[in-house]
Amino acid sequence: MTTPEHFDVVVVGAGISGIGAAHHLGAMSPDRSYVILEGRDDLGGTWDLFRYPGVRSDSDMHTLGYSFKPWRAERSIADGPSILEYLNETVDEYQIRGQIRFRTLVERAEWSSEDARWTVNTRRRLNPGNEVPGDDGPGPTEAVTYTCSFLFMCSGYYSYKIGHTPEFPGRDRFEGDVVHPQFWPEDLDYSGKRVVIIGSGATAVTLVPSMAGTAEQVTMLQRSPTYVISRPAKDALANNLRKWLPERMAYDITRWKNTRLQELLYRRTRTNPGQVKATLLKLVRKELGPDYDVDTHFTPSYDPWDQRLCLIPDSDMFRAIRSGAAEVVTDHIDTFTESGILLKSGRHLDADVIVTATGLELVTLGEVDFVVDGEPVDFADTWTYKGLAYSDVPNLVSSFGYVNASWTLRADLTCAYVCRLLNHLRNTGAEVATPRLRASDADMPARPWIDGFSAGYIQRMLPFLPKQGDREPWLNTQRYSEDKALIATAPIDDGVMTFSAACVSAGAAAS
Repeated sequence: MTTPEHFDVVVVGAGISGIGAAHHLGAMSPDRSYVILEGRDDLGGTWDLFRYPGVRSDSDMHTLGYSFKPWRAERSIADGPSILEYLNETVDEYQIRGQIRFRTLVERAEWSSEDARWTVNTRRRLNPGNEVPGDDGPGPTEAVTYTCSFLFMCSGYYSYKIGHTPEFPGRDRFEGDVVHPQFWPEDLDYSGKRVVIIGSGATAVTLVPSMAGTAEQVTMLQRSPTYVISRPAKDALANNLRKWLPERMAYDITRWKNTRLQELLYRRTRTNPGQVKATLLKLVRKELGPDYDVDTHFTPSYDPWDQRLCLIPDSDMFRAIRSGAAEVVTDHIDTFTESGILLKSGRHLDADVIVTATGLELVTLGEVDFVVDGEPVDFADTWTYKGLAYSDVPNLVSSFGYVNASWTLRADLTCAYVCRLLNHLRNTGAEVATPRLRASDADMPARPWIDGFSAGYIQRMLPFLPKQGDREPWLNTQRYSEDKALIATAPIDDGVMTFSAACVSAGAAAS
């Protein structure tokens, strides 16, 4: 039997979080060896996986980009290929690529308190392609095992294997193409065809203007509206600052400005949602004109930021609607037909192509089975520690960004925290770090892992996610300014994160 390869840190995932983790480890904990395990053929995660027309960020790249690497492009609302290029630049600039093991899918992770290490079981594909198992399976594979002292999960929050697609009556009757954006066919030709896009989220509002003009007609079919806001694709301040200031200074100022604006808007939606709603709808009416039925198609039943706002650059979706190349229909599906979709209202939408932009299928920590000292871990039974670790689970951190701001803001904080924690272990001679409830936390009320966010993809996943409490550090705040204090500057040894050597039982560690 081959001896497993050992690293101080195993990072799972080579997307935006995993690449950030690698940089931070090299900069803040250079004495620790690490490897990145990536199930796909290439790096980039979301930005390599999604290939649908117009794929782009729905956050500005001055905050979705890394704190340590300025975004240099003129457009701050960037397309997918540009973001992927940025990630590849980062990997090469910081000499990370050699640490990535591609086509290596993590299946199981087992912690041993006796050895103070994780055993990480993976399945490595021997050939490129077949990333998502189909009828023919993933092709030849081999089992490869790694061990590590610390496990850092940067695998994102959704399944790469399936997208969320509701059961639509009569789907098999439809004679055209049905595609999910997560698995966009490279050879799909929609030119001159009638396209119906089911959904009203970030993906749908990106597809509509991207397909309009090439398709004969694009219809966005939604059950209920979403808040849609336009902003310039180019950040004028950022582009001007770069002309007069050093690059890093200009980037830091822009990042601070955009972060503050994001947070101020979010706080305003919590304190005065009615006023924010009225302002957003006024902007939509200005875009679409007085005769457009904004109440039906763009007025949600919930308050702003109870679900994520949909950002569109330079009013592209509004322009497509005004031109007549696209329309929004608010209705419910009765059944698919041979030639389209019959709605509950009785209207029939003729279609050659139907796009199910119906969301993602969320997973907990990358669809990996976790075991601690022989006992399976059910993360729904755990409490979240600062939104990044889990009660009674040793030497494990996961990266999960914000639902109300750019993902990378929180990923950067989490990566820096991991390095601070690793350095504390080294400096104190401890081997194991485990968050544990204090006696004073015994009566702590349980709240959802993300509170006050009604989006369906989150609600579907809440039963499988850890709980948060009502006090530090058992919080998942979703507020960058608070997290900077909770994660970035608070002491590592806070009386909740416990430290021990190997061969120490859970009971002994807690006493």
